[in-house]
Amino acid sequence: MTSISLQNVTVDFPIYNARGRSLKNRVMNIATGGSINSEGHGAVVVRGLDAINLELKRHDRIGLIGHNGSGKTTLLRVLTGVYMPTSGKIDIQGKCTSLINISLGIDPEATGRQNIFLRGALLGFRRDEMRARLEEIEEFSELGGFLEMPVRTYSSGMQLRLAFSISTILQPEILIMDEWLATGDEGFKVKANQRLNELVEKTQILVIASHAKELLEKNCNRIIWLEHGKVRMDGLPSDVLSAYFGVDTP
Repeated sequence: MTSISLQNVTVDFPIYNARGRSLKNRVMNIATGGSINSEGHGAVVVRGLDAINLELKRHDRIGLIGHNGSGKTTLLRVLTGVYMPTSGKIDIQGKCTSLINISLGIDPEATGRQNIFLRGALLGFRRDEMRARLEEIEEFSELGGFLEMPVRTYSSGMQLRLAFSISTILQPEILIMDEWLATGDEGFKVKANQRLNELVEKTQILVIASHAKELLEKNCNRIIWLEHGKVRMDGLPSDVLSAYFGVDTP
């Protein structure tokens, strides 16, 4: 059974030599950031998550909200294994895939076609699996002859097209997203949105961080509001979004 369980998960970031760089003073000016403490040996500790307890089950569509520095990205990175909790336990049952950094692993000196295999390997696909999906990726990207050219010759929009086309061929059980991906010109955006909608519909658990109220209303059945690394509110979209945005949600 696909599920995610976080029990008292805390993530601390020790910052050494913080006094010399005045880091503590700079971070203190961010009112919505994580809490800051000083250890006995003088290191500044930024607490990204503070004793988070969450239970996510099949069919959950979770929206994460909160001001910049509230802990959303830290939580997403814990769920994808980028960060390990300083304390507490996390248990993930199911294949978890992240669309947070879809350009990770793209080599600017390699051709577009070579990068399909490089990025595919990072996503856990075997070479023969990528070869079987190659035509689909090439057709979706609409890059044509540019696939034979080094990625460094691509525009930023073309690079995103390639990365998106590769990263969304998978069908994960758990999908982690930091904002909704919208890339390319208007024509390609229509295709990209359709593919994302299909991906979200088929995934068993969705966790997406966003500042877009309408997107969260459309795609989520539960909203978690983070503040200072803690869960301030967890409930139905109508309740939590109304409280967060300060207006009634229909």
